[in-house]
Amino acid sequence: MIYTVTFNPALDYVVKVDNFQTGGINRVYQENIFFGGKGINVSFVLREHGYTSTALGFTAGFTGEAIENGLREQGIQTDFIRLPEGMSRINVKMKSQNETEINGQGPNIPQEALNQLFDKLNTLTQGDVLILAGSIPNTLPEDVYEQIMARLDGKGILIAVDATKDLLLNVLKYHPFLIKPNNHELGEMFGVELKTEEDIVFFAKKLQEKGASNVLISMAGDGAILVTKEGAVHKIGVPKGTVVNSVGAGDSMVAGFMAGYLTKGDYAYALKLGTASGSATAFSEGLAVKEDIDKLLATL
Repeated sequence: MIYTVTFNPALDYVVKVDNFQTGGINRVYQENIFFGGKGINVSFVLREHGYTSTALGFTAGFTGEAIENGLREQGIQTDFIRLPEGMSRINVKMKSQNETEINGQGPNIPQEALNQLFDKLNTLTQGDVLILAGSIPNTLPEDVYEQIMARLDGKGILIAVDATKDLLLNVLKYHPFLIKPNNHELGEMFGVELKTEEDIVFFAKKLQEKGASNVLISMAGDGAILVTKEGAVHKIGVPKGTVVNSVGAGDSMVAGFMAGYLTKGDYAYALKLGTASGSATAFSEGLAVKEDIDKLLATL
């Protein structure tokens, strides 16, 4: 079974406004509501690849109910922990001359609720897949990723981690199967500016020395580089298309990569499917769908 963790799910209210002006009334000409959160995004795209996953995390209030009901209606299996107080956040994402985001804070997550999540994760067994994605709410301990991975260490679980800087560096000692920094994040981890592909490969291997198995570095319009645990280096470009949406592209890449690896056990194919999935999201208003992924995959 595949499990995704989203600590702080959200309702993403996405609106388009002509010529946004502060201090006055602005009329929306297009609006959509999506169920947000990096782990949730991964679950959606895994579904497009034919893989069932269980979305874990925390929800609260009427917004939390809307998230859970909406996910189930769209075929996503959930096992969230309901919190007694607060409400799951609403994020407003406005597209006008520029893109502006106002992200909610989300509910307080007490220790007893976190312990319930630990109990669920303790049931994972060899061959299961766990995807940890995104930032950690300020009501949770900063080392919660480490706590999770320490509990699962040695159980034969494939763990993918999509997080930034210290969150990522601190879990490498538990040998995650996959990590996915972008090239800028990779440079920040080592306090350097990466100017060439050789630089990227060199520092990706430094992450492997710290414990990572496979390192996937996304480079936006320049494609991606994968350094496998065997030391092989794979590079891929991006398919042609117009970027209309950056939200969820990285999550889609993780989902596609994991689906590709689970399907064929082949890293080159996993990189292709991950790239097609991330690009399909970037070229769409919402998350990637199978038809678009397959079209782009055929061009790689």
